[in-house]
Amino acid sequence: MIGILAGMGPKSTGPFVDKIVDECQKIYGATNDIDFPHMMIYSCPTPFYVDKPINHTDMEMAITNGAQRLEKTGVDFIAIPCNTAHIYFNQLKNSVSVPLLNMVDETIMKIPKNTKKVALLATNPTVQSGLFQESLLKHGFDLIHKNSWQTYVNKIIVKIKQGQINESQYIWDEFYSELAETIDTAIIACTDLNVVTDKKSSDIYFVDSSTCLAQAVVHKYLSLTERWPKGEEIK
Repeated sequence: MIGILAGMGPKSTGPFVDKIVDECQKIYGATNDIDFPHMMIYSCPTPFYVDKPINHTDMEMAITNGAQRLEKTGVDFIAIPCNTAHIYFNQLKNSVSVPLLNMVDETIMKIPKNTKKVALLATNPTVQSGLFQESLLKHGFDLIHKNSWQTYVNKIIVKIKQGQINESQYIWDEFYSELAETIDTAIIACTDLNVVTDKKSSDIYFVDSSTCLAQAVVHKYLSLTERWPKGEEIK
């Protein structure tokens, strides 16, 4: 059984589960209801505010408690579709006895080798933590970051959390035009942003951390079951 520790933010939980279902269809051809995996989904509210510094003690405690509660339901592994939560990844990993998938690692692996200029679209805490920066530089990618871009991202996230989806889309469209002139690849490292970024783009290649994690979830699930035919390669 797959464990999903979500709710960070609340509107990202449903879309992430949808991504797992989509990947089951793409990766191993799930069709009938019985073909899909068992999932235990825990939507865990956390003390996160876009316009305030994180209280790391309270945040880590909330996510750790969520992971431990989820583990007690009998899940075989846990995925956390929240990049900011990965600031505490090592502590979380040590707090449970089941495997914990790493969203950041899965995302970095999916960046095209021919990428030249990358933008990281994430919350302030994720950017400031350096979760992605070190790996990007290590792999030779040129990371472009501007304060004005972060302001756009923050405004979009606030509008989404307030339920003002149309307003968030207007801001995104304006931001997208500026991005397309500067970069060729954007890492979507905030699951809330999926509300406005889940669409095809001809100018920018999106590496969506939520999709990368969903793919990793399905691959992990297949590795623990006999559902995948022997001798066939997982796509």
